[in-house]
Amino acid sequence: MLSSGLTLIFSMMGVLNFAHASFYMLGAYFAYTLTGIVGFWVALPLAPLLVGLLGALFERLCLRRVHAYGHVPELLITFGLSYVVLELVQLVWGRATVAFDPPALLQGPAFTIVKDAAGALSVTAGAAPAELCQAAGVACTRFPMTRSFMMLVALLMLVGLWLMLTRTRIGMVITAALTHPEMVEALGHNVPRVFMLVFGSGCTLAALAGVVGGITFVTEPSMAAIVGSIIFVVVVVGGMGSLAGAFIGSLLIGLLQTLPLTVDKSLVHLAAAFGWTVAPGDLSYPLMKITLAQAAPILPYLLLVLILIFRPKGLLGTREG
Repeated sequence: MLSSGLTLIFSMMGVLNFAHASFYMLGAYFAYTLTGIVGFWVALPLAPLLVGLLGALFERLCLRRVHAYGHVPELLITFGLSYVVLELVQLVWGRATVAFDPPALLQGPAFTIVKDAAGALSVTAGAAPAELCQAAGVACTRFPMTRSFMMLVALLMLVGLWLMLTRTRIGMVITAALTHPEMVEALGHNVPRVFMLVFGSGCTLAALAGVVGGITFVTEPSMAAIVGSIIFVVVVVGGMGSLAGAFIGSLLIGLLQTLPLTVDKSLVHLAAAFGWTVAPGDLSYPLMKITLAQAAPILPYLLLVLILIFRPKGLLGTREG
């Protein structure tokens, strides 16, 4: 959800927005405040729209003034904006975590996977009966409703963006404004206004991700820093400027972060399987005894390094800069 907005801004404007995660955080805090006034379901679309207006205002008053000077000033001004937003959030909402709970409709499990004593699997909608899960040899795994809602919104966002950019007149104007701005302006379209709307739309998507992420995870000032680095990994691995690449990159990075957590084996175990012995006194032993589960947090960044070395465009990218 986050990488789609960042990809939209970069693919249409060539701007790598370092403050993208900050708009994600603003979406969560705006929705938290609005939920206490108008309820969650009204805050769900309203908070992203307000953040999108702020993003469009930032592009109009600040980013547009440095756009002509290249990528470095753009990076610096968005980098500075991220710190300004962080300080403002801490000033208004404080440094502690806020209690942004999901609405009643999204509480509890969406479904429960039940593994019986014989090893057979079955799926039960909602929460499985407590007496069933407490039976001998039975294991129950609950999938939260908030995660299902997140998946639904992410898929709708992807399909909506794809349809807008490839099947509508607005998408044609936006795409043409990137490569042939003079021709688009000669046809009567206001290219700076188009870019302002694109930047605001990308911020809106980030804020929508923040609303859903706020009720699913934790709403706190450090939430932008937690996701800030990984979304750039997703965008670079998938391919700069490619929505399909952002989708595939998101899935790939998600699997790379979670599946290794189930493997509590190290290179020492692999060496032993081939009949090699690694003694604790060997110089390589401290490194080889690190399990795959312990190395899981750095695997996405190792993949990023490999992608930049062997395929700088990313998996499905069309731009290299």
